[in-house]
Amino acid sequence: MRPSVKQGIDPFGERSARPHHRSLQLLGARFRFESNSVRLLRLVDQAFAGLPRHRFSGRSPRLLVRLQLTPRRRRPSAAPPPPLNTYAGPGFLCGAIDESNLAVISPAQGSALVVISRDMLRHAYHLRYELIEFAVYVLAARTLRLVPLHAAAVGVRGRGLLLMGDSGAGKSTIALHCLLQGLDLLSEDAVFVAPDGRAATGIASFLHLQRRGLRFLRGHAGARRIRSSPIIRRRSGAEKYEVDLRRSGYRLAAAPLSIQALVFLSKRRAGDDRVLVPLAARQRAARLTALQPYAAAQPGWRRFKDSVAAVRTFELRRGSHPCLAVAALRSLLDPAKRSAPRA
Repeated sequence: MRPSVKQGIDPFGERSARPHHRSLQLLGARFRFESNSVRLLRLVDQAFAGLPRHRFSGRSPRLLVRLQLTPRRRRPSAAPPPPLNTYAGPGFLCGAIDESNLAVISPAQGSALVVISRDMLRHAYHLRYELIEFAVYVLAARTLRLVPLHAAAVGVRGRGLLLMGDSGAGKSTIALHCLLQGLDLLSEDAVFVAPDGRAATGIASFLHLQRRGLRFLRGHAGARRIRSSPIIRRRSGAEKYEVDLRRSGYRLAAAPLSIQALVFLSKRRAGDDRVLVPLAARQRAARLTALQPYAAAQPGWRRFKDSVAAVRTFELRRGSHPCLAVAALRSLLDPAKRSAPRA
């Protein structure tokens, strides 16, 4: 391409000033965020500031994310922006909301570019969740060769459990009650596992809860704090409280967790049976593949499946109160306890 006179000598903005920056240790890597906008760095802080500094064994790679705010492209609208579309090319991955709002990720270069138009700043949740967090998660997973799982994870003293289930299975509700009873939270929705050693990391900035998830918290001091949290609207139309866990005094996992068991959440009622039901190896393999289609297509999937073959696997059924589930999960993390409570 030959630059026009109007474009000048810097048509791609390579020499554009990015005077604002932030350095954070996330997902086992050292991230540097550079931007021409204080407002975009505020979204970075909202997503990642104040989290435990997770590291895997060995040296943490340095990764760069550049955030570029561009002039307004259209009239501001209160309507939700278009959904994110994903693309790939030789050496890069891309997620785009429209032609002016996109993230381009180059794992080989250890870098990403996030471009945001000024009119989209009114949609801060979508920008943070679908562009900035998207770029960080994909860049870290591809660079460190982590297996990305749609799962929650909780733990005690460095020992952790992976909680998997379809959307609506209750991962966030169980995670909340684990926090209320003193367990550590690694993540409510996205967990990244080193395929060989079963060490898992994640981001525990927020917990997203539907109103019905508070029905077990009547009279609890934390219920008022949750109800005062902002409400976000998912692409599905579901509205949820977005609870900032960094400001609530909850325990966030201080380091990656060593996975001790896999737990598949079920909508099935426990009745008189145990809340936790052991699953056979064949059942584990089938459920993993069904619940993790994206991860199953990643290079480290086979090694991950082999590594978790040695851990116990359970189905967690619904009891009369989430506290029963928490007690059952805690029994898996305490070697001295050999039986799970009954519902």
